[in-house]
Amino acid sequence: MPEMPDKIRVVLIDDHPLFRSGVAHTLNSAESMEVVAEGSSADDAYRLASELLPDVMLLDISMPGGGINAVQALATAFPVIKVVMLMVSEDDDDVVDSLQAGARGYILKGIGGPELVDVVHNISDGDSYVSPGLAARLLARDSQARASGGDDLFADLTRREEQILANVAKGWSNKEIGLELTITEKTVKHYMTNILQKLQVRNRVEAALLAQKHGKTR
Repeated sequence: MPEMPDKIRVVLIDDHPLFRSGVAHTLNSAESMEVVAEGSSADDAYRLASELLPDVMLLDISMPGGGINAVQALATAFPVIKVVMLMVSEDDDDVVDSLQAGARGYILKGIGGPELVDVVHNISDGDSYVSPGLAARLLARDSQARASGGDDLFADLTRREEQILANVAKGWSNKEIGLELTITEKTVKHYMTNILQKLQVRNRVEAALLAQKHGKTR
């Protein structure tokens, strides 16, 4: 029999037991992931990260001790752990602060079960995540700063990076892009890191929106 792939190990930190129980049930129902521990505070987050070194941590931004403070501590001590913030509403400043502190994205607490599982999968695979609507607003906030650069933002992209960005703008996954360009998914992720740095954006959603805005989708 083929060997089963390792499950995505998740630690969930939220100070509302009923919500936490629902999220844990949803994630544990997915065959590919397992909630290995739960907690309710920033202290719990750091302790469980140290003891278990999970693949992904879901942190309530408003938990005791502060979610953003916890992200900063975790990103410094355990950079291998992918941290996702749990939020009640899309507050632009909270999201920006979280991403700058080291979070890979955020999830609204009203998210549906299948979408929650998909986002955790994508984060575990190395992607970042914010909702397209919020990404558009964050991009608009930065548009004046970028306006003077215009298409110069794309001048440093290699031909391969341009190809990858065009496919990202179409909504393709790293795996799909790799198959199209006959390169590995890991190589696509490496290129994406360079693309995000060159375009001065936080994640692939912003990169896609920027590419669409400047007609870089071919």
